[in-house]
Amino acid sequence: MPVKIRLQRKGRKQRPFYHIVVADVRSPRDGRFIEKLGTYNPMTKPATIEIDREAAYNWLAKGAQPTDTVRAILRFKGVLYRKHLMRGVEKGALTQEIADEKWEQWINSKEAKVSARRDVTLAEIAEMHAVRFGHKPTVVVVEEEPVVEAAPAPAPAPVVEAAPALVVEAVAEEAPAEEVVAEVAEEAPAAEEEKTEE
Repeated sequence: MPVKIRLQRKGRKQRPFYHIVVADVRSPRDGRFIEKLGTYNPMTKPATIEIDREAAYNWLAKGAQPTDTVRAILRFKGVLYRKHLMRGVEKGALTQEIADEKWEQWINSKEAKVSARRDVTLAEIAEMHAVRFGHKPTVVVVEEEPVVEAAPAPAPAPVVEAAPALVVEAVAEEAPAEEVVAEVAEEAPAAEEEKTEE
């Protein structure tokens, strides 16, 4: 059965979004597929590509033929470079460790370029907002905090011991309030006596 790695169109009119799938050549463009490898969104700047590199490499090794657009995506994501390195390992020109090291190095440099491009795009958008609206937009950067496991909580103190202390404090707080009321009451008759003497 001839197999192709191709794009399956999703999204609405004028807003394409694609799934990267492995499908039989005879199935329709948006029809049945064997496996979904990832997604491709050309509407973002730069285009968003999410793909399972290992699965894509395995299908290429089995003989699946990518379409032109998918071949460009696989080249961009390093899957074709991985296939090239593995061919060198099979021939004996490279060892597996050297091939893996070269591939990881290539992936890291590529990811750095993409993140730099994304930063430049965000700066351009901020500049455009500054020109158009007179201020830069507020960019909220969400950073994931490491999950810290909570230590087991100590056993709670018995409630019986805490209750009398609270009652004593409440009684102590009520007593000064009564004294203040008594002082105010004593001052009021004294002020009235002074007025009558005048």
